[in-house]
Amino acid sequence: MRVDTTTGWLEPVRRTPSPNYDARPSGTEIDLLIVHGISLPPGEFGGQWIGALFTNTLTGEAHPYFAGIHHMRVSAHLLIDRRGVVTQFVPFHMRAWHAGESSFRGRLSCNDYSIGIELEGSDTVSYEDVQYKALARVARLLMATYPGIAMDRITGHSDVAPGRKTDPGPAFDWRYFRELLDARYAT
Repeated sequence: MRVDTTTGWLEPVRRTPSPNYDARPSGTEIDLLIVHGISLPPGEFGGQWIGALFTNTLTGEAHPYFAGIHHMRVSAHLLIDRRGVVTQFVPFHMRAWHAGESSFRGRLSCNDYSIGIELEGSDTVSYEDVQYKALARVARLLMATYPGIAMDRITGHSDVAPGRKTDPGPAFDWRYFRELLDARYAT
């Protein structure tokens, strides 16, 4: 796996381009990685609904929960599903709309300088081992490609939007993820 720094795409992974992105502010260094958790409908896994949300094809009629969110224009750079399959929605050099109103160490607008990775999951259901391994592999690659992303600059959505967001939630094992991320565990 590698990042094509010209196009901003991770290769070889599935691509499902989202229209929900724009240019980062000129001269902005990518120096933050935000881990998210998502399931649609909440607590259900394995459908096409996350991709539909990120590509503006989710309909309010498909499920009662979707009536309140189908109009949202959001995206992440990557999604790692329950099987560990990685799908990219937005090139890394572009600003995906994943963090919303946010702040990291006093610096506002995290979308401007971060990469967002969604894990298919919920706050209260354990994430799969293959997801942790895929996330660690991708994170190591991103850290090598964007040196501003260091171990202490990988955080959760709940940390940049406290009180508004809770993901990836208490079910996410940060200790285990950081062990996998450590270079000694690289495969």
